[in-house]
Amino acid sequence: MKTMKTALIAAALLATAGFANAQSATYAIDPTHTYATFEIAHFGTSTNRARFDKKEGTVSLDRAAKTGKVEITFDMNGINSGSAAFDKHLKSDDFFAVEKFPAAKFVGDKFTFNGDKVTEVSGVLTLKDKTAPVTLKASNFNCYQNPMLKREVCGGDFTATIDRTQWGVDYGLAWGFPKEVRLVIQVEAVKQ
Repeated sequence: MKTMKTALIAAALLATAGFANAQSATYAIDPTHTYATFEIAHFGTSTNRARFDKKEGTVSLDRAAKTGKVEITFDMNGINSGSAAFDKHLKSDDFFAVEKFPAAKFVGDKFTFNGDKVTEVSGVLTLKDKTAPVTLKASNFNCYQNPMLKREVCGGDFTATIDRTQWGVDYGLAWGFPKEVRLVIQVEAVKQ
């Protein structure tokens, strides 16, 4: 009887531990390791690039249930191409109309996994008050115990190619600039 009682207690503890591990964890975006960069061809010769330096957000991740949600907001005034003149043009009405639309937001709530690794995040991007679907594909994903923070950190590298005209960013189409823009996202988030 004592052995059976001990076995039942041990089973209950294991079940409780399994339930705790299956619960979703919340992670805060680490702005020093998170960047959203876009790339667009420039007259078929080179590639123009810029990134959004000011961002914040959270990720909920449940690797056992294979679910998650990410919400990241970008301060459009934080655009950085490395050229003040180009940054000013990108903030103008020709492109992002930052005065009227100071923020952009990505919300992804469909996560695809391969084992415990995220391979894809699908959601919507809201930019210039227009919302359209975006699927980010992971080229790398990992979670690790950060030795300095003493907390778990998850993150990866993601890419997507979008049609910028879905958000009303049409500048330069008549001159041959492509409507396709490549997004390159590196993200790390710290477990809370």
